[in-house]
Amino acid sequence: MGAGEIMINGRTTRLDDVPVWITAMDFLREQGLTGCKEGCAEGECGACSVLIARPGVAAATEWVAINACLVPVATLDGQEVVTAEGLGSAEALHPVQYEMAVRGGSQCGYCTPGFICSMAGEYYRPDRAPETAPARPSDAEHGPNGFDLHALSGNLCRCTGYRPIRDAAYALGEPVPSDALAARSAQPAPAPAATRLSRDGLDFTRPATLAEAVEILHERPATTVIAGCTDHGVEVNLRGKRPEAVLAIDRLQELRDLSIDSDWIEIGAALSLTEIERRLDGHVPLLSQMLPQFASRLIRNGATLGGNLGTCSPIGDTPPVLLALGARLVLASVDGEREVDLAEYFTGYRTSVRQDRELIRAIRIPLPLARMTAFHKIAKRRFDDISSVAVAFAIDHDDAGIVQRAQIGLGGVAETPLRPTATEAALLGQAWSRETVARAAEILGAEGTPMSDHRASTRYRAAMLRSSLLKLYADTNGSDQ
Repeated sequence: MGAGEIMINGRTTRLDDVPVWITAMDFLREQGLTGCKEGCAEGECGACSVLIARPGVAAATEWVAINACLVPVATLDGQEVVTAEGLGSAEALHPVQYEMAVRGGSQCGYCTPGFICSMAGEYYRPDRAPETAPARPSDAEHGPNGFDLHALSGNLCRCTGYRPIRDAAYALGEPVPSDALAARSAQPAPAPAATRLSRDGLDFTRPATLAEAVEILHERPATTVIAGCTDHGVEVNLRGKRPEAVLAIDRLQELRDLSIDSDWIEIGAALSLTEIERRLDGHVPLLSQMLPQFASRLIRNGATLGGNLGTCSPIGDTPPVLLALGARLVLASVDGEREVDLAEYFTGYRTSVRQDRELIRAIRIPLPLARMTAFHKIAKRRFDDISSVAVAFAIDHDDAGIVQRAQIGLGGVAETPLRPTATEAALLGQAWSRETVARAAEILGAEGTPMSDHRASTRYRAAMLRSSLLKLYADTNGSDQ
């Protein structure tokens, strides 16, 4: 393995003598592509967004927008990248650039290249359909051209120019047949390159197979494992973290499968959340409720279930949902694989039963799914925010109204995500009635050990736990109380 090259705006650029921690954003700017800008260095503003050719869901290749400030440029070895400069020129504007210009979508201009790249990713999405198509009903967050405004949810305009930006997005038509980037979607995406970089005592490795990855971890268990880099990138940028060894597993095929059989749904740990959402296509309603509330589209284009679980954060959005679904994790090492119930995975604040020499290979969700599900995220903003409290429900009752299954996942109310077993026990075998739910809600309000911090007080978190179960009952029984 060795350092390679990246195709940037149709031109091959070598990765010779590159520091292993340098981000794609810094590398692109060093190449003179200064449309890629740093606004926050933590994936919040989208000023750095670029397009990358990735294996598609609706086509062989899709142009996916990512935060260039978060990913090490080494992770793009062998890949194809397009920046705002590569979309068009002053003499021949790209359709996205043209609409942004004529509709006043650029004010100070700092955020504009990032908006244009995110907008272009949605412009080229193969399954974008006009609202007249029966497959997708019209709503307030899609344009008549099928443009999904959530594609821009990770881009921040500090001049508050969102209305003309939306107008530009909704004015876009279909790519013309001569559009080279649209035509690229019919060809396979570039295969991930096996890569090894070493400089200043620091190592970056992208192995070719899972077997190589676990062997590296076995020999060097202190290695930092990365996938979407939505957490690691922040550590590098804002806290100056420089791990001695980094192992990139985001493109390992063994971690990128999604399969459904009669007993399980198995989701590869390195699939991005966007890929999961689109490939499941509503098959797991609880995940469908949670995923649009997870950060922004730019983050979901990189973030993975394996990474979210691997960090063991007590405030992640996916653990409560997966706990409610009764998920199990498949952990891989040189000794083989073992399964762990997610309810037994977390052992303390940011710690788990996963050993340093193990990788999360897949997440298994048992079937059949509960019929009554809900995800409640309590945060200061509707989207792109960290939960103060997150609650996921998966409940079944029989025809007589007796609860046969009660699985609940909580986040933000203890040092780990957890199952509130006392509340579940209070529901099981009982009638799904207002009285049962009211009693269980009081128990739920006392579960966990919620703390007071800048996001919410202890009392507020307890109140949200109680009200979340009451809301579920009201929503499922047509009550307005």
